[in-house]
Amino acid sequence: MKKVISSFLALILLMGILTACGGKATNQAAPAKGEKAESNSGVDGYEEATIRLAYNLPQDHHISVGIEEFAKKVTEKSGGKVKVQVYPAGQLLSDKEMNQSILTGGVEMGLNSSTLWASTVPAMGIFDVPYVFHDYDAAGKALSGEMGNKLKSAMEQKGAKVLLFADYGYAQFANNVRPLKSPGDFKGLKIRSIGEIPSELIKAYGASPVFMGAGEVYMALQRNTVDGATSGTTAMLQRKYDEVVKYLTINNYAYLEFILAVNKGYWDKLPAKTQKLIEETAAETEQSIREKAKAEDARTAKELEKKGVEVYVVPKEDLKVWKDAAKPVYDIFEKQAGDLGKELLDLAEKQN
Repeated sequence: MKKVISSFLALILLMGILTACGGKATNQAAPAKGEKAESNSGVDGYEEATIRLAYNLPQDHHISVGIEEFAKKVTEKSGGKVKVQVYPAGQLLSDKEMNQSILTGGVEMGLNSSTLWASTVPAMGIFDVPYVFHDYDAAGKALSGEMGNKLKSAMEQKGAKVLLFADYGYAQFANNVRPLKSPGDFKGLKIRSIGEIPSELIKAYGASPVFMGAGEVYMALQRNTVDGATSGTTAMLQRKYDEVVKYLTINNYAYLEFILAVNKGYWDKLPAKTQKLIEETAAETEQSIREKAKAEDARTAKELEKKGVEVYVVPKEDLKVWKDAAKPVYDIFEKQAGDLGKELLDLAEKQN
């Protein structure tokens, strides 16, 4: 009996030792699991959110590539918790519908041109005022500084928060009637415009502006509904302008911007952690797009020339004539944008 009891006690002791060892193993595994959780701490704490992002540019445009990357990074960095669903190339909204949809919350986030935003925030027309930004660096510094902050504040007052300024590049003129080597060459032409300020410039040069959406321009040029159009060479190439225009004038009259904006009411309800993630990713994207704009302008202009478009680059010494002829546009912008417009023009002059 004593032997049985001794054996039983030995068995209990052995089980206790094994349990202790098992507990020790479990405790050793716990830190490893904790370490994994710590390494993934960047994706912990995000609340589920689905954000729809709409834009109208062709998907292979350098801005579109940047915006797609922005959406992908936000989704990945949040571990899939914050999903940014992209609707490209006008699938969800046209450029004419975009701003109102953002302001009313019809879509959470959208990308649209500063030119179209100028109808809501007149100061956004600064990017269309002729020859305000002399080069790419000047535009970048202005947007990263006081000018950018003032424009963001004006947009928030209307109900949209600016996440980033996407550099589109310089605007030019293309047509199928004659080379435009001076403002006088515009006389009598019908030119597709992209907004109110560009329309005033077209009128100042003696032509008639015709406003239409980007998707309508090719057919209008093909059918001679308009004689020419203003846009960036990046879009001209992607929208196959080389098939319907003969001449391109490079005068860098306006530095076009696209604005990635989010409905302010929706933004204010997002958790601080999500807001921080989106803002940091937007800042990275803004810089990446800015670096591509200059290279894309040069590449696409050369490509259009290779495809048979006759390209005329306005000499620097002749730009004063073009700027002087555009002087009425400055007065119109100041009248529309008020004190803020004057402040922005002064800031741009200092930056240049």
